[in-house]
Amino acid sequence: MEEIKIVDLDSALRVDKYLNNVQDELSRSFIQQLIDEGKILINGNICKSNTKVKNGDIITILDYELVSIDAKPENIPLDIIYEDHDIIVINKPKGMVVHPSVGNYEHTLVNALLYHCHDLSGINGKIRPGIVHRIDKDTTGCIVACKNDKAHEAIAAQLADKTCHREYIALVEGIIEHNSGTIDAPIGRDNKDRKKMAVTEINSKEAITHFDVIERFKNYTLIKCKLETGRTHQIRVHMQFIGHPIVGDIVYGRKKTLKDTQGQVLHAYKLELIHPTTLQKMSFEAPLPTYFQELLAKIRSEENA
Repeated sequence: MEEIKIVDLDSALRVDKYLNNVQDELSRSFIQQLIDEGKILINGNICKSNTKVKNGDIITILDYELVSIDAKPENIPLDIIYEDHDIIVINKPKGMVVHPSVGNYEHTLVNALLYHCHDLSGINGKIRPGIVHRIDKDTTGCIVACKNDKAHEAIAAQLADKTCHREYIALVEGIIEHNSGTIDAPIGRDNKDRKKMAVTEINSKEAITHFDVIERFKNYTLIKCKLETGRTHQIRVHMQFIGHPIVGDIVYGRKKTLKDTQGQVLHAYKLELIHPTTLQKMSFEAPLPTYFQELLAKIRSEENA
């Protein structure tokens, strides 16, 4: 069950339209289906799709099955960094969603994995088989999937106890003066925009990001980030919080920025974990994608001209 208190409306709005604006996992048709089933309440009362909401109203979304269909295998090429009987490490391309969601059932990493692997862990259900952690659609780089429940439980435990390490490279706006730093700021849903995350003390969880400067440009800084926790959009939110949003981030970044980045310039370049069967410490790296390399080359060229 989820409760949403409305605080940001300029005028009354249909409940289905409002929820479509603030819920990134639910399509408008699915929201209407939930309303028809009586699973969405306004101030405790069953509503209709055209019922209007206003500031101060509380919307309650009752428990529901996210999807009622299985993810289907699709013959989508994968850039495989490593694979064995327990795990598979993928260099995920830009623009690929990790797993299906309501209204988005196809062309995801899960669809590709089902075709390639056939068997994946079932802990996260039929719509997210094998998925033990995620990276955003427009973030590239290393992601591990698990082929059986034993491997899934082992990697999930490592993520929880912080023995599975993930490092990213990002291009951010402005000049970071310090060579390194740590951002320790809790993250939760943004009260004004439920599609976004934010640094907040309300209904939030601990979030810690370490960063080191790799290179400084005239208007940008290239950094390496190491996650100590794994909150949704963590690096993107934390970099915005300290005034250096990631270049190209259409959600948390600046409107006037470099063009043709196809979303945030963020790459999961390194993943370290302990193999679930051999207990061997393993490290995987994904090279910077072509667009990232070309972007850096363009910036260097322009600054040296």
